[in-house]
Amino acid sequence: MIQNYKITIAYDGSRYHGFEAKPDVDTIQGRIENVLSRMTDTRVMTVGAGRTDAGVHARAMVISCKLDTEMSEDDIMDYMNTYLPEDIGVIDVKVAGERFHARFSAVGKVYLYTCYVGKEKPVFDRKYVWCLDKVPDVKLMRRAAEHLVGEHDFKSFCNVHTQVEDTVRTIYDLEVEKEEELITIRVRGNGFLYNMVRILAGTLIGVGRGAIDPKQIPAIIEAKDRQKAGMTVPPQGLRLVEIDYLEE
Repeated sequence: MIQNYKITIAYDGSRYHGFEAKPDVDTIQGRIENVLSRMTDTRVMTVGAGRTDAGVHARAMVISCKLDTEMSEDDIMDYMNTYLPEDIGVIDVKVAGERFHARFSAVGKVYLYTCYVGKEKPVFDRKYVWCLDKVPDVKLMRRAAEHLVGEHDFKSFCNVHTQVEDTVRTIYDLEVEKEEELITIRVRGNGFLYNMVRILAGTLIGVGRGAIDPKQIPAIIEAKDRQKAGMTVPPQGLRLVEIDYLEE
C-alpha cells in the first residue's frame, strides 16, 4: 500500500557533499534514497525540509516520501538504521497526511552555530565547532542580534549565487550564549537563504571582535549588499536542530 511518510533523521555531515542528492558525489539524501529504494524494490524519491551545505550537521532533519510497503513504521526505521552508515540515523518514522510535504509544510526552522574559545584543542569535538583565537564580546553580539530579529530583506546575508527573487525572511529569535568554553548562536526563523545562518553568525562574531559596530546592523540590512555583512563562517559549527510544523 502506497502511503506518505514523515521521516526524521540525524546526521554528521562531515564527510558528505551536503544533504541534497547530486550525481557522482556522496550525499545524505542520496544514501537515504538508496536504502529506501532497496527496501521497497522501487525507485524512491524524497523531499527534504531543507538543504544543508557540505560539512553541516543535523539533529532533526525531516524528509517526506511515498512508500509502497506493508512494513510497520518501526520496521521501516529498523531497516533504515540497519543499512544506513553509522553517521546517519533515523529518529522517527510516521505515516503522514496525504498533503504533508517536508519543505512546504514547514513553518519554521532552528539552527545552532557553536564556537569554541578554550585554550586546549577540542580534539574530540573538532568536527562540530569553530575554534576562535580569542573570546568575542558576547554583550555586543547580543546587542547586534536585536537588530536582526523581525521581518527584513536579508539580501546582505546570503550567498551572492542565491537563486531566489524574494530575499525577505522573518527571524523570530536570535540568541547568543556563552557557557564555559562554548559560544552558541541559536536562530529560529520562518526560512533561511543560502548560507544565511553562517553569514549571520559571521556578522555577529565580527561585532564581538570589534570589526563591526552593533549600530551598523540596520544599515547593513538596508544596503542589500553581501559585501557589507560579515564573513561566512566554516560549516562544521552549524547544525539544524529543529523544524516546526503545524499539525499535519
